[in-house]
Amino acid sequence: MKDIVLPDSVTSIGIGAFAGCQSLRSLVIPDSVTSIGTGAFAYCKSLSSLVLPDGITSIGKWFFSNCSSLSCLVIPDSVTRIRDEAFRRCSSLHSLVIPNSVTSIGNYAFCGCSSLTDIFIPNGITNIGKNAFYGCSSLSSFVIPDSVTSIGENAFRGCSSLSSLDIPNGVTSIGCDAFRDCSSLSSLVIPDSVTSIERYAFCGCSSLSSLVIPASVTYIGFRAFTSCNLSNTLRQELISRFGGKLFWQL
Repeated sequence: MKDIVLPDSVTSIGIGAFAGCQSLRSLVIPDSVTSIGTGAFAYCKSLSSLVLPDGITSIGKWFFSNCSSLSCLVIPDSVTRIRDEAFRRCSSLHSLVIPNSVTSIGNYAFCGCSSLTDIFIPNGITNIGKNAFYGCSSLSSFVIPDSVTSIGENAFRGCSSLSSLDIPNGVTSIGCDAFRDCSSLSSLVIPDSVTSIERYAFCGCSSLSSLVIPASVTYIGFRAFTSCNLSNTLRQELISRFGGKLFWQL
């Protein structure tokens, strides 16, 4: 099957309905559809674009997982949640606008989207889940909305093109390996709201030379800044506050 048009009589698409249809290029989904099951389009490797109907409220687990040709997608305003692994390994997806209605982005949601250069995250998101953007190696800038309070482990790990980043004042914790191997990131200001930076959080950020860590931070984990390009003065300051474990080599 290469091209499919669903009739208006269809109101739901079941779990894994089109999963593994590797030759499917286009699919027209009518507005009558209000429910789409888990993994409905997983491994549709030839599917390049899709318009989702206005009635759906969630982009479910593994929705587009491994849809390696998917480059264009319109997410309707009715969607409130993007669940775990929804776009995992969509390696051709280059840009995406997430509507203001979305309040939750799951774990591994965009993991392995290696062509993603631009994504808009709306205010209202409170958590960036673990591994959410892991391996998004083309992502050069990212705006974390003010509503975010936590950044999960491995959230931006391997985002090697990420050169600038503002962490908003509401964030209280930065998870393990959160920005590990973000090798283009050169400067960073940690806001006063942050109290803990977990292990390996900025390990391998080889261009990171400018860093401000406020007095509110009371804990920095093992090897959090290993292989960073910090000045000796700044290194000694951090060692005096948190100990040498921050810089232990791998």
